[in-house]
Amino acid sequence: MVSIRPDEISAILKQQIEDYDKSVSVSNVGTVLQVGDGIARIYGLDQVMSGELVVFEDGTEGLALNLEDDNVGVVLMGEGVGIQEGSTVKATGKIASVPVGQAMLGRVVNSLGLPLDGKGEIATTDSRLIESMAPGIIQRKSVHEPMQTGITAIDAMIPIGRGQRELIIGDRQTGKSAIAIDTIINQKGEDVVCVYVSIGQKAASVANLVEVLRERGALDYTVIVAASASEPASLQYLAPYTGAAIAEHFMYQGKATLVIYDDLTKQAQAYRQMSLLLRRPPGREAYPGDVFYCHSRLLERAAKLSDAMGKGSMTALPIIETQAGDVSAYIPTNVISITDGQVFLSSDLFNSGLRPAINVGISVSRVGGAAQTKAIKKIAGTLKLELAQFDELAAFSQFASDLDAATQAQLGRGKRLRELLKQPQFSPLILAEQVAIVYAGTKGYLDELPVEKVSEFVRELREYLKGSQAEYINAVQTEKVLSDASEATLKAAIKEVVAGLMVAA
Repeated sequence: MVSIRPDEISAILKQQIEDYDKSVSVSNVGTVLQVGDGIARIYGLDQVMSGELVVFEDGTEGLALNLEDDNVGVVLMGEGVGIQEGSTVKATGKIASVPVGQAMLGRVVNSLGLPLDGKGEIATTDSRLIESMAPGIIQRKSVHEPMQTGITAIDAMIPIGRGQRELIIGDRQTGKSAIAIDTIINQKGEDVVCVYVSIGQKAASVANLVEVLRERGALDYTVIVAASASEPASLQYLAPYTGAAIAEHFMYQGKATLVIYDDLTKQAQAYRQMSLLLRRPPGREAYPGDVFYCHSRLLERAAKLSDAMGKGSMTALPIIETQAGDVSAYIPTNVISITDGQVFLSSDLFNSGLRPAINVGISVSRVGGAAQTKAIKKIAGTLKLELAQFDELAAFSQFASDLDAATQAQLGRGKRLRELLKQPQFSPLILAEQVAIVYAGTKGYLDELPVEKVSEFVRELREYLKGSQAEYINAVQTEKVLSDASEATLKAAIKEVVAGLMVAA
């Protein structure tokens, strides 16, 4: 028989009384009034915040956007097929956040930071709010370092700097994404973290992009945020903010980052869809009144941070798709007014064989020479002017029967410059090669060379410089200036290649 000792019982009771936790938790719970089209109206979530995550009975997450007198409008972040009228909804007390950190590199994630690439969980404990404040005026520094895209036409005429926001705009199928992908590939070895945000695109396109980056060794420093066309509008709307949050983590650690939003037209359309279903009043082109703020608060997060903040930078390349080249539509004009310049791609130029199809006349960088290396600034000054004059003369010369020698020479120079700037996809050029090509064109070394031989000249000059003039390549790449010695080497190399091609012709 087991004897029960009173002192033991009293000791256990005392311990239980001491360990008793009398804290009371009040959970903010509501009831679904109505659900459909990716929107739920909920009664009873009195304490919910705007942008707070809520969880439905079937595990679907939602984002509280409309806080009205008698109900809350929630956007679903999933299919939500198990949600019914009368089911309960619980507020989480958390604003939407996303995992960040080194473990994200090389991964494909959705708008909530969950992996889509089948490589398992992302091993990081760090997280960052999807929506966060942009750096203030004092925390910023003026843009002064180049962000080389590897595309000669852009680096020579429309330079992009670290911390800049340069819009890539044009009709569909004019090579907008190609420019962005080339820029990512060109960051190899530059210690730049790249984030590519794909909004409303086909899942197959994202899979192709992953393969292209993997083949060229660029996936190791890139994060891909994908909200494909089959995803709910809420995830397409959130994707750019997720991309910005992932890049910001590295920016505040003092690193250079590059974010590509491909494309913001689709995000605006997703936001319009959500807003109309939430019964917000429509404005111009049926977009809600705050669609400008939707993009401005995103793009203002791109910055070059001051020395005190760690010198990090976030460069944004938003992409906008136009309809029939109409840059005066609502979303294009909004984003043009927010960004620091635009690269305009023309379908006419693309169809005529000029690729990248950059319209030099209306493309501009509002940072300009501040974002250029001395080597390219020294020789590219006249390039944009000569091409713009060529465009005008080409249009005029269609109607003129006989042209004077000076006009013919100018037209000939323009044709050769255009040929020089043609560049195949996925083949970005290093600075020394760009300097050599632009130098040959602007200094008139190709004026006697047949136009159809120009692309061959570019190929042979690059091979010759890499093979026989490695000291020129090294000097320009390290010093970023075209010294007298390098210029003399380059002149001799250009003359030798041109002479060889003239003999062959």
